[in-house]
Amino acid sequence: MAIIVTFDLPGVTQGQYDGVIERLTDGGGFRKPSDLPVPGILTHAAGPTADGWHVTDVWESREAFDRFTEVLMPILVEVGIPTDPPRIFEAHNVVS
Repeated sequence: MAIIVTFDLPGVTQGQYDGVIERLTDGGGFRKPSDLPVPGILTHAAGPTADGWHVTDVWESREAFDRFTEVLMPILVEVGIPTDPPRIFEAHNVVS
């Protein structure tokens, strides 16, 4: 079952976010789901908030997201982003 994953990241900057994307994609940027090193992401959106940064992903399954966190978490630590757990919801509907 698809899941929705949201990260609310107070104090995080665009530079930190961009640093994560560069490390995840070996400097190639993130333009499509296949750019990430772990399969299973369906959509990704990120942008600034009044006090930091927000990320929303849709993953094909919890297992796919869990595999991704094994890659993501060390990178978050490296760029100084808190590793607080995201909010995760089951997706009722996904349109792409």
